[in-house]
Amino acid sequence: MDTLIAVPAGEVTLSDRRTQTSWPVEVAAFRLAALPVTRELYAEIIGRCPVGGGDDAQPVTDVTWWDTVLFCNALSARDGLAPVYGVAGEDVTWDRDADGYRLPSEAEWEYACRAGTSGPRYGPLDEVAWYRDNSGERLREAGRKTPNAWGFHDMLGNAWDWCWDVYDATVYGGYRVLRGGGWFDEHWSCRASVRRRSHPSLTLDDVGFRVARNA
Repeated sequence: MDTLIAVPAGEVTLSDRRTQTSWPVEVAAFRLAALPVTRELYAEIIGRCPVGGGDDAQPVTDVTWWDTVLFCNALSARDGLAPVYGVAGEDVTWDRDADGYRLPSEAEWEYACRAGTSGPRYGPLDEVAWYRDNSGERLREAGRKTPNAWGFHDMLGNAWDWCWDVYDATVYGGYRVLRGGGWFDEHWSCRASVRRRSHPSLTLDDVGFRVARNA
């Protein structure tokens, strides 16, 4: 498994432009992958990569939220760790005491993305992210842009990250949160606070994920 970086405990304020609300969240210490899961790692663990082609070093995309849950459990099993997720059909539960791999919560994701900064981005956009203006309208190799102060690459741009959280159950049902922006997005989507949503069964060519573990 690629490097997991220790993230200290802290607090982050999440916001939603659609509802014009914000809310503080306490974040416990945890660990997060420096890079998104690549096609190479996904194929190693699952035995195949999603359709769509691409370089082994690119973030894996075209994965459903349920695919990411199964990947996390499979990676945990390979490394001799307790699986985090209980899966019964489309019902997924999170064992918060398990030491295996999992998706970050959106609060963990934004806290790690900001890395102590308070602005919309942790650096100049062209230096830290692949987005519509500089990507050549295609996915790029992971880790080629400048990381944030805590060492995380591609938190903005290249591929959106699936998070654990339900976006807004009262309006969108089981839709899950996406964070970070992607290779085809305009600059305004590549900001630390931007929330997007997708149905957990959908695959998109600009959506991937990265893994976390408890501290």
